[in-house]
Amino acid sequence: MGKGEVQKGYHCVWQIHYHLVFPVKYRKALLDKMVIKIIEETAKGIQERYAIEMEALGMDKDHIHLLSSAHPKISPGEIVRIFKSITAREIFRRHPEIKKELWGGEFWSDGYYVATVGERGNWSKVENYIQKQGKPKEDLRQIGNPLRTKPYEKYTI
Repeated sequence: MGKGEVQKGYHCVWQIHYHLVFPVKYRKALLDKMVIKIIEETAKGIQERYAIEMEALGMDKDHIHLLSSAHPKISPGEIVRIFKSITAREIFRRHPEIKKELWGGEFWSDGYYVATVGERGNWSKVENYIQKQGKPKEDLRQIGNPLRTKPYEKYTI
């Protein structure tokens, strides 16, 4: 979809973008190149199977940022549930040794952060921010976080 494009359904039109952030269980730094590759491949499959568009993916060692769009009937919570369950299952299938790092449990933490991203205001900034995840901080020009809001400070973006 992308910035500025209006999607059309049978009975509605929409332009919705969500910035989603969720951490790995116990904030463990498990998002290495191998796991990132699995997540990116799986995200493409999710796009094809579900009516969810992954517009940008960005990962640090212990959390992921996702800029996505979907039909209004699909809630942000449902996008998170679908993404977390399918990517975790695929990571554990391809690399079962990762389960031992998490004491045999889940890959993702239960919680998540979600914000809507406006087409006119901050879409490009958020997309750029997400794409720069995982890069050394000294390489980034933007030090501050334009999206930080007090209730979500524990999910430092």
